Amino acid sequence: MSGLQVDKYSRALALNIRMKEKTITIFSGFRMIEMKKKKWWRVLLPVLILVNIVVVVLILGSAKPDSSPILAGSKTEFKAVEIPKSVSFAGEPMPLKRFDVKESLDRELLSNAYFHSQTIRYIKLAPRYFSVIEPILKEKGIPDDFKYLAVAESGFNPRAVSSARAIGFWQFMKGTAQDYGLEVNSLVDERYHIEKSTYAACEYLLDSYEKFGSWTLVAASYNRGMTGVKKQMTRQKAEDYYDLLLTTETARYVFRIVALKLILENSEQYNFVISAKEKYPVIKTKEVEITGKVDDFADFALKHGISYKLLKDFNPWLRDNHLTNSAGKKYIVKIPVL
Repeated sequence: MSGLQVDKYSRALALNIRMKEKTITIFSGFRMIEMKKKKWWRVLLPVLILVNIVVVVLILGSAKPDSSPILAGSKTEFKAVEIPKSVSFAGEPMPLKRFDVKESLDRELLSNAYFHSQTIRYIKLAPRYFSVIEPILKEKGIPDDFKYLAVAESGFNPRAVSSARAIGFWQFMKGTAQDYGLEVNSLVDERYHIEKSTYAACEYLLDSYEKFGSWTLVAASYNRGMTGVKKQMTRQKAEDYYDLLLTTETARYVFRIVALKLILENSEQYNFVISAKEKYPVIKTKEVEITGKVDDFADFALKHGISYKLLKDFNPWLRDNHLTNSAGKKYIVKIPVL
């Protein structure tokens, strides 16, 4: 090998050695960085784990029931309702010594005493609507307890409509309503008229009492119909409502009426504490007579200083926005005095 070749070889070998040294240095640098990272994570990881444990403990601690004395004494309790020793409907005693009668009344008391929102609303609405129907019942010789039948029927809703198309405060079917003198058509439906439908209901109740001679059976017939009740009395050879096997709805009907009577007459006894000022007031109205046609009840309402909505709220028996009244019949419309 010549001197020139040896020199070239030596320089190449030296260059190769330097490159390997640099590579080793760079690799060592990466290893050091990597080792530093691992050391950093070894320190940080336990801290993160500790923080997570603390957070979980705090969350679980906040989810535990508060055992403080203030909340411990305010737990909610659900108790059986008290059944009076004696109960009557329309002056007729309910035979509570019979287990089946007592348990049937208990069922309806529980259903209504624990249906809080609905029953509170009934208590609030009672003064407004009882002030309308009580005088009519008295005038027609119907026991005052029948006002609770109206509550059972429609829940103080003059616009109530059943799946069978029974309508209004007293839930008249169209044919029965017309039989008892109520006007029912597309413009006027007096089943929605509280006073007129109450008078019609009184006539039905009087007819039923003449047939059965028992106000309890009269109430049952309002639900089942006179024919339906009479048929079961004949079939079962029984004269007493409490001895009859009836459909579930009719079998519960009188008990529901009596339960509503007990709760509405003694609301605090059943844990409904509603002050007088919380009950809905009777809204004063004035009467306007109509003997001709009305082209637009919106204009009619504005003329009398109220909205169309309020006109319909106080006169739901007006079923359209106009009235032809070709027969010149006299109608009385109520206008709220606000």
